Amino acid sequence: MSENYVAPNQQRYLRACMVCSIVMTQARFREEGCPNCEEFLHLQGSPDQIESCTSAVFEGLIALADPSKSWIAKYNRLDGYVRGTYANKVLGQLPDEIRTMLEEEYRIQYIPRDGSATEAD
Repeated sequence: MSENYVAPNQQRYLRACMVCSIVMTQARFREEGCPNCEEFLHLQGSPDQIESCTSAVFEGLIALADPSKSWIAKYNRLDGYVRGTYANKVLGQLPDEIRTMLEEEYRIQYIPRDGSATEAD
């Protein structure tokens, strides 16, 4: 089986990262952290951080086998991320203190994945 396989009885535990929109189970976020954002979100082993930086409410799924060559990955700002399953839209936004840390310490411009802001903003 694929490492991204989720058994039907585990689908209620799926969550999407609010920064990169990768979809994984809550247990997998706890064990491994976010494969794209762990460097600055520090989700591994932190239930509070997982609760703050991921959302159980998301729309649509995009399966990416090779994000660097996919036009849909480029369109959704997912090129450069690891292969996997991503949400098309993630409802919710990062807490202000995490947004500030991303922008000031890591020089990362946070664009919410809930559709409330666009790259042109």
